[in-house]
Amino acid sequence: MGYLAVWKVLEEMTTEFRKKGITVPTEVMDNLKSARTMIKILKADPYRGETMQKIEEYLGNVESYLISEGQKKFGVEYVDEWLKRLDEASVRMPDVEEEETRFIPGLPREQKWIRVKSSTELPIEKLKLLAQESNLFCKLQNDGYLLVYGEDEHLKEFVKKMATKYGVKAEK
Repeated sequence: MGYLAVWKVLEEMTTEFRKKGITVPTEVMDNLKSARTMIKILKADPYRGETMQKIEEYLGNVESYLISEGQKKFGVEYVDEWLKRLDEASVRMPDVEEEETRFIPGLPREQKWIRVKSSTELPIEKLKLLAQESNLFCKLQNDGYLLVYGEDEHLKEFVKKMATKYGVKAEK
């Protein structure tokens, strides 16, 4: 299943809802964010079976809400168009999915990066230490996230360490 492609379609749908003045509940947005995080974890460590289950659960929750609300507010034709796009996205091959790229000022173009939010299990200090152990650089951003960047392989190693040392816990 093309998880990233499905995620992108659902993200577009939430954006369209917001443009039309419809508020998307926080829990739905949290599920969308959690799905994206789990997709990154799956990419770094594809052998964790529970990761795929969690991704499907999060994406399913978001899809259910958006399709249900879309049908109530905009009608069947609107929903059918989005279902068609979701169906096309779900049959894409995972290895064909393009990498999402965003520009971060001050980072060299060849550097890969992720943003990590600290928690009680993983405070900023532990995250910084894990990043250093993985030969990565990090910067604390104004919004409280830690920007971790460096070579792609080191970044994957960092995500694996986070997942194995501290476990992957779903937030609800």
